Amino acid sequence: MSHVWNRSLATQLIAFTLAALLVSQALTFLISWKEHSRALDAAAKSEFLSRARTMTRLVETVPAEYQRQALLASETSDSRFWVTDREAEDAGAWRQTAAAEFSRPLENFVDLVRIFQDGSARTQIPDAKRVAVSNLGEGWRVPMQSLWALPQPIKYIYFDGSRGYGLVIKVDDRTWLNAAFYMRQTGGWWTSTSLASLCLTAVVLALIGVFFASRISRPLRQLAASAEALGRGENLPPISEEGPEEVRRTAEAFNKMQSRLHRFVEDRTKMLAAIGHDLRTPLTTLRLRTEFVTDEEIQRKMLSTIDELQAMTEAAISFARGESTEEETRDIDLEALVGSICDDQSDLGQPVDFVEGAKLTYRCRPDGLRRAVRNLVENAIRYGGEARVFIRPTAATVDIIVEDRGPGIPEPMQEKVFAPFFRLEGSRNRDTGGIGLGLSIARAVARQHGGDISFITRNGGMQAVLSLPRDGRVEPSKVKKGRDWKLLRGSIGSRTQNLAEKQSKPRTQQ
Repeated sequence: MSHVWNRSLATQLIAFTLAALLVSQALTFLISWKEHSRALDAAAKSEFLSRARTMTRLVETVPAEYQRQALLASETSDSRFWVTDREAEDAGAWRQTAAAEFSRPLENFVDLVRIFQDGSARTQIPDAKRVAVSNLGEGWRVPMQSLWALPQPIKYIYFDGSRGYGLVIKVDDRTWLNAAFYMRQTGGWWTSTSLASLCLTAVVLALIGVFFASRISRPLRQLAASAEALGRGENLPPISEEGPEEVRRTAEAFNKMQSRLHRFVEDRTKMLAAIGHDLRTPLTTLRLRTEFVTDEEIQRKMLSTIDELQAMTEAAISFARGESTEEETRDIDLEALVGSICDDQSDLGQPVDFVEGAKLTYRCRPDGLRRAVRNLVENAIRYGGEARVFIRPTAATVDIIVEDRGPGIPEPMQEKVFAPFFRLEGSRNRDTGGIGLGLSIARAVARQHGGDISFITRNGGMQAVLSLPRDGRVEPSKVKKGRDWKLLRGSIGSRTQNLAEKQSKPRTQQ
């Protein structure tokens, strides 16, 4: 879940939007529900007081034998009316009487609204036990005369908290009208209607959030892909500068950065090539002047030094030209590319073994990558005696591993060997030590692809690991059948024997 949360901008935007919606709706409902409850309570009491005034006039005019029937006809599910011949003095006793009156079924009232809404005519009645323990210590009160607006004396009382409201009105010396009102439980604010409204609002906001998140994330995804490709050294056209102002300015800054990087690399390689080219003239002059040296030993040493400088100069020019070459990236069969390098070395009689693995289609600069792998293989043969090459995909990288059985590189020197013209081999013989640019070129190519080169020293050998980012991989496929990699070590007979031995053993899978 956290992976999806951290990965998707749309998920976070929608989640925050819906959370804000829930909090705002909850606060709105709570505030409006409180005001709504107060308004309902005030309206209900006002309507009950108006009905009580009407009942008072009715009792005054109707003969005593018809009063009960008139009051029963005027009752509702929330109100009860009855007549007594004495005034109620004890507030607690009157509350219990009111609770008992609400337990009496209605005779002449049908609540059509409640029937159609709930499917039955259920009524709510106050609980006698709860009424007995509530509102203790509260006695009768007298309302303002302006609210009552009749000459008959009146007093009121609450029961069951504030849900019950009772009136006692003196009609005459022998008749007291008792009126009780009990507010029904209207239910919570979280109803099916409010839930449907909330869900509809959430869906609309989620759709709007998806639209705006995609509008923001689309150029960001394009920017991320372009940055990754730029890190691998690809030549990309400028990305589109569209979207919100912040995203547009980011894309504009990326395009400027890409242009400056290309210009910087181009200027650097041109300068290096120019320096290497200009060194040819003084080297040629030195070679001519050496011919006039009469001491043959000194002349031989000077010519050797000039030859070394000449070789280094040519290597620098070659390196600069390679850096300045704008090779386009394309999809290649990585297993076939590495295998062909091993084939070429085997054809030259070098002890190279390639372990076939799963086919991988990878996007890269084929010529540059071929050069880097060839340098690693040649170093393994020169210093380790033989090379074993295989490809190992991991969760984040695709590793090309070149194994040898040499002494390895001491850990303090593993970083220094990548410096240009640095040679770990102590002699000055170029045939055994080389120029010192092979690993520099290999690392430059690896880093152009967004990867790197590292060394792992083991007992009996060393591994050179060329790691490439897995983002460049296009798709894996099944192992290709019918291809045999062999060691070519001299005569045709020995090559045939080695091939037979390899075919008799199961092929190693990496």
